[in-house]
Amino acid sequence: MTIFDSTPLQASYRQLGEPFYSDQLPTPVADPELIRVNPVLAEQLNLSADELQSAESLQIFAGNVVPNSSTPIATAYAAHQFGGWNPQLGDGRAILLGEVIGKDGQRYDIQLKGSGQTPYSRRGDGRSALGPVLREYIVSEAMAALGIPTTRALAAVTTGEQVVRESLLPGGILTRVASSHIRIGTFQFFSSREDVDAVKALADYVINRHYPQALADQSSDEPYSALLSCVVDAQARLVAHWMSVGFIHGVMNTDNMLVCGETVDYGPCAFMDTYHPQKVFSSIDTNGRYAYSNQPDIAQWNLSWLAQALLPLMGDVESEAISKAQAALGRFAKTFTETSQGLISKKLGFSKPSEQVGQLFGELLQLMAQHECDYTLTFRVIGDQLAPEDAARIPADIYTLPEVFADWIKKWHNLLASSNIEKTAAHSLMIKSNPAYIPRNHQIEAAIQQATRSGDFGLFHQLVEVLANPFEYRDENKAFSVAPKPEEEVTKTFCGT
Repeated sequence: MTIFDSTPLQASYRQLGEPFYSDQLPTPVADPELIRVNPVLAEQLNLSADELQSAESLQIFAGNVVPNSSTPIATAYAAHQFGGWNPQLGDGRAILLGEVIGKDGQRYDIQLKGSGQTPYSRRGDGRSALGPVLREYIVSEAMAALGIPTTRALAAVTTGEQVVRESLLPGGILTRVASSHIRIGTFQFFSSREDVDAVKALADYVINRHYPQALADQSSDEPYSALLSCVVDAQARLVAHWMSVGFIHGVMNTDNMLVCGETVDYGPCAFMDTYHPQKVFSSIDTNGRYAYSNQPDIAQWNLSWLAQALLPLMGDVESEAISKAQAALGRFAKTFTETSQGLISKKLGFSKPSEQVGQLFGELLQLMAQHECDYTLTFRVIGDQLAPEDAARIPADIYTLPEVFADWIKKWHNLLASSNIEKTAAHSLMIKSNPAYIPRNHQIEAAIQQATRSGDFGLFHQLVEVLANPFEYRDENKAFSVAPKPEEEVTKTFCGT
């Protein structure tokens, strides 16, 4: 019995027609072994957690067996990559098995990543090394636990084969789940070919699947500017959440922005240790295009290409269509600012944003940058100052605030008092808003090295389990909250392709 026998896969995206995809079977592998499965996610997807761990399901996750209900495809898309136009990309190492309906009534893609060559592989082998599979599993599940919209990991397997990169590396395959894998670059693929009918078909599909409110929006005389507004709002909220936890995506090309508003592609991503607004980790981002503080501007730039693709659908009069698109794009700043203000207020213990809270937050960031403070631990330790006697705190031997913060702390206390906010209420809000644990780059790298060099997945499993409860500090997990020593610091992250 396999995981998709009792819950057959559907293929609504495939019904859009052949220009949108190529039929593609996964390429079998030699000797797969299961690394980890995600029974909690399986239950949310109406899949059997017991069947998830069966020998038969392992063969599906490895690409050796195609479920009876599956008609696998590789999807087509284009992209702006680091600002340069690439007219055809597509799923070069990913195959969409199909879709399931979750307990929430929503449709979810089930995709194998690293499952072999497709027509879009561009001379690549279509495979994934084990390291990127483990990284994506760790970080995507951590993001979900932090409450940030993201693709998810249902299973990870080894292939029993080597892949050729700079050296021979063990291979792996990730079973990835997404609300959909439709990208801004998917729209660009058809727009660049002036295939307005395909753009319309795709837009109608996205409205039906993700944004039915675009049809019900009485403020718009057509659904496509309403669709653009929905995507703009979703991306603005997403990037605001990234910024609030110090996350740097690293490769914000238009093919790595899903129109459903979920984080996708965890190749060269990283969470900041030491705070700096221009922090860059990605080894391929040599000019800092996708630096931490640039992410909102890049998201808006990417969204302008979605607007251009949708423009022919917004009316016959070009000037009117442009006006609608500009209005939709203009929502980004408002939505991003409102979301950010709400998040940063909670990080400081205030339930509502205000000009004073915003100013206080800005002053804190300046101090953190000047004194090279750890982004995550600074907020957590500030909150600990309000903790009741019996509450768990970050130990002083892990992190303490520099003495220069004393004046800022006094201003913060005064603002809480003048806002009539009880210390216990502020502490409770801050603990829920500031994680004790994030996917630290040095710990991810250690887990990858342990797995690839000796086949030991112990640290990988520990990381996944600790990061599933990021806000609850426990002394037994103390090591996972520690910032890296100078010799442990990871300064570059890699795509893995």
